[in-house]
Amino acid sequence: MTASPAAAAAATLTARAQEVSPRIVDDILTLVRQETSSYDLPGLATGLELLRELTVQRLGRPDHEHRYPGGECGDTLTLTYAGTGTGTGTGAGHVLLVGHYDTVWPTGALAGWEQPRPSDDGRDRLSGPGIFDMKTGLAQGIWALKLARESGAPLPTVTFLFNGDEEIGSLSSRPVIEETAQKADVTLVLEPTAHGAVKTARKGTGIFQVTATGVEAHAGLAPQDGASAITALSEFVVAAAKVAAPDRGTTINTGLFKGGSAINVVAGQATAGVDIRVSSEAEQTRVDEELDAIKVSDPRVRIEIDHAWNRPPMTLNAASAPLLALAREVAREQGRDSLPDTAVGGASDANFVAALGLPVLCGMGAVGDGAHAQGEFIYPETVPTQTALVAGLLGHLTHPLRG
Repeated sequence: MTASPAAAAAATLTARAQEVSPRIVDDILTLVRQETSSYDLPGLATGLELLRELTVQRLGRPDHEHRYPGGECGDTLTLTYAGTGTGTGTGAGHVLLVGHYDTVWPTGALAGWEQPRPSDDGRDRLSGPGIFDMKTGLAQGIWALKLARESGAPLPTVTFLFNGDEEIGSLSSRPVIEETAQKADVTLVLEPTAHGAVKTARKGTGIFQVTATGVEAHAGLAPQDGASAITALSEFVVAAAKVAAPDRGTTINTGLFKGGSAINVVAGQATAGVDIRVSSEAEQTRVDEELDAIKVSDPRVRIEIDHAWNRPPMTLNAASAPLLALAREVAREQGRDSLPDTAVGGASDANFVAALGLPVLCGMGAVGDGAHAQGEFIYPETVPTQTALVAGLLGHLTHPLRG
């Protein structure tokens, strides 16, 4: 039985991805070896230039390029490659590929990093700071366009958006992401998969700063004259934890706590950084109200809360459903049994795009595990499959999606 043209093209694409897989892995490791902590501006600058050079090496010079200064954050870079269209040379579709090059790992983490043993089922693993979240996705995205070009199929215009502040909230890159996404027909975010599943729902996030201002006093001579900011903030943190409602998808974690000036001084100042995750806007409102209502035992201490909601909750909106269906069609053409989707607790830049009502899929990148954990890893044998999936999608997106 003769394969259909679509199946034959998909088989050729996946075979080519398998053939060049060692080169893709080499590019992944090249990116990993350049450390890019979110808080290391020189490292981020070097990492972004390396990423740009790698893109140009694989794809040639872009038709349009713009670098957006990040200030105290890593810069954001957009590289646009014009589509080949359907014979007109103009390209009817426009796809945005989003990926962050910053990592949670402090500079120097690479020096003591150890490679893991194969998993219990014998699968090889590669590890390194940021390899899973998300330097593998960056390399796979670049190679996806390269392979799609080699296939000779008509292609949409493709814009890469590389930002260096996603891990700290996309503080400078958010407006660039939103503006660029509105100019594109669809957005694919190259974040890691959830064990092979694409991510169609993510929690919204809040990055709250809580400040307690008390009264300093000598801890030995006149402790009664002081009002401890540390004690009061500790009370607040314990009360805030009780506002969490895991059954509704709401979690609250105090990850940073500091205060005081000396061990023999009743603390006059203390601050806490609180990470909040919610699945709905209703939960955002509830959390705001209940945190504001918390009282501490010493009325002399003033509690101030910076309600900084960073990313809105993401759901599979009506615009994204056809994109998911198309991704599943491409996966079937390439011989995959299924392409599951899932909801996860983490947030990404896809949250911003979904909140605009635009079509977006997240988790188009690495297959592995351990994001933000020592020993994060990828399964290198999945690199060609994931690269081919994105390449195949590009070949189907020469026209805007129809819902």
